[in-house]
Amino acid sequence: MTSTASVSTHILDTSLGRPARGVTVRLSARTASGADWRPLGEGTTDADGRCRDLPAPPGDTARVRLDFAVEPYLRERGDAFFPEVTVTFAVRAGEHYHVPLLLSPFGYSVYRGS
Repeated sequence: MTSTASVSTHILDTSLGRPARGVTVRLSARTASGADWRPLGEGTTDADGRCRDLPAPPGDTARVRLDFAVEPYLRERGDAFFPEVTVTFAVRAGEHYHVPLLLSPFGYSVYRGS
């Protein structure tokens, strides 16, 4: 199957003003909103907070999910109020989706970047 989209992400620790290194990011996909999630792969953020090795979703993908395992990273800094962050979004054929995570010990936000 051909890929419908490409997905990339990075994490910025807004409490420190620098990238979050060493966070595991898992990528899953499904064909429709009610379908089962299929794990596609995972990676770990590098010194720039970027996860550079996420696979492309298969051609029948309609939804993508990024699971950020932030607890180990946040515990090193004190507290992990949000131990996991999950972001689900719709994808279209031929599009690139860069979805950054802005993280702090007691909050987070995401957006579609470029």
